[in-house]
Amino acid sequence: MNTHNRISNITIVGGGSAGWMAAAALATYLGKGAAIRLIESEEIGIVGVGEASVPHIRLFNGQWLGIDEAEFVKRTQATVKLGIEFKDWSRIGDSYIHGFGAIGRSLGPLPFHQFWLKLHLSGRADPIGGYSPQTVMAPQGKFAPGDRNAPAGSPLADIAYAYHFDATLYARYLRELAEQRGVQRIEGKIVGVNQRAGDGFVESLTLENGQVVGGELFIDCSGFRGLLIEQTLKTGYVDWSHWLPCDRAMAVPSERVDPITPYTRASARAAGWQWRIPLQHRTGNGYVYSSRHISDDEAAATLLANLDGKALADPRPLRFTAGMRKKFWNKNVVALGLASGFLEPLESTSIYLAQSGITRLLSLFPTRDANPLLAERYNRESVFEYERIRDFLILHYCATERGDTPFWNYCRTMDIPDSLREPIELFRRDGRYFRNGEDFFALPSWVQVMLGQRIVPQGYHPIVDEMPAERLVEYVEGMRTTLAQAVAMMPTHQEWIDRYWKASPP
Repeated sequence: MNTHNRISNITIVGGGSAGWMAAAALATYLGKGAAIRLIESEEIGIVGVGEASVPHIRLFNGQWLGIDEAEFVKRTQATVKLGIEFKDWSRIGDSYIHGFGAIGRSLGPLPFHQFWLKLHLSGRADPIGGYSPQTVMAPQGKFAPGDRNAPAGSPLADIAYAYHFDATLYARYLRELAEQRGVQRIEGKIVGVNQRAGDGFVESLTLENGQVVGGELFIDCSGFRGLLIEQTLKTGYVDWSHWLPCDRAMAVPSERVDPITPYTRASARAAGWQWRIPLQHRTGNGYVYSSRHISDDEAAATLLANLDGKALADPRPLRFTAGMRKKFWNKNVVALGLASGFLEPLESTSIYLAQSGITRLLSLFPTRDANPLLAERYNRESVFEYERIRDFLILHYCATERGDTPFWNYCRTMDIPDSLREPIELFRRDGRYFRNGEDFFALPSWVQVMLGQRIVPQGYHPIVDEMPAERLVEYVEGMRTTLAQAVAMMPTHQEWIDRYWKASPP
């Protein structure tokens, strides 16, 4: 490539997890060929409530950034996350776990759950949670990272897991990493954005102290306000609040409660849901709710009344609108994190979406001539990803039988996107689910949530009937027995933390 056409001046607006993840990744892969600066102000707060993640973070941290897992866990007061427990979502009293990883072991062209369905519909199989390592481990408080000696294809060979961690400590850790790799941090508030005449590309930023910071590519990590992507470029926003009606949250930390559970808990409340995220040094809590159905004071009182331990602060309010930017990459600005859009943290996708945006940017990294096809591809893939995750979140709300409060009655009766209606109808008929391209949530996730929300198929795939009845029972129940025996021998999550990943007191 002609080095004169290479972008060599990148400016990131805003810190937090998104900003410092971008800084660390860009510094790692662009090396000394680009000057990378990050502008942030200590006076501007960081949302920092996204303390749960999905297994992709292990790939991003380990393979992309070369971060040692034990060091990361200790530095961020992290714990293990095997999945999410949903309480009271379909009916009051219901509970199920959406666990990471596979369900059973596929056989030929069919996934395991199709064989399970035949037995389950005849009353001869346990609930689906008994056939996945994570959903067996989680309620027992067990953890082990996988058995490398397990047979090929065994669900015990590679246990998928993520983390609960302190997002502020994560950003601090990434800042150290990024600065070691050459990123320059600039302290200051941006008071002016200067655009190039003719095409409107951002040319430079003016700080409160008069300093002017230029750039060829700008990464907007300025949070909900979208300083560059929205306030400057007027990109526009797609509002999904008619499908995802929660528009506010109250967040509060509380004292640690033992034993530390290796899963997130999402408990449905009268006007939304409450999260519980256990860390090594405290527990993160929040109530995500619809302001049309409950007041801020009522939400705060509900949150405080349902904590496991003593609150360590007053509830902190957040306001948001579910949706996404009409463009994630506009001119020479790429939005990441909350600047790109917001999908509530029900399935812990916020940090993933920022990391996905970063890796997509590196894959499609432009030159100075700003080929518009790269931006178009980036935006097309980003829209697809947001819309598929949106549908998965809507599923949790629309697939409810609750009508006990106005909020849940609205969710139960609301119209849903056609892109969600089809997979629900297919699954309800005979348990089929077809992954849509590179949809982030794969078949096991959809199967667990649809079953957990009481979408029970009326039948199963016709190929299942080709398996003899005795062989079917042996195949399905053999998986449950194998998992139960393996998990019984695992250490507890607390034992694993104490042995390998115990953090120092903060």
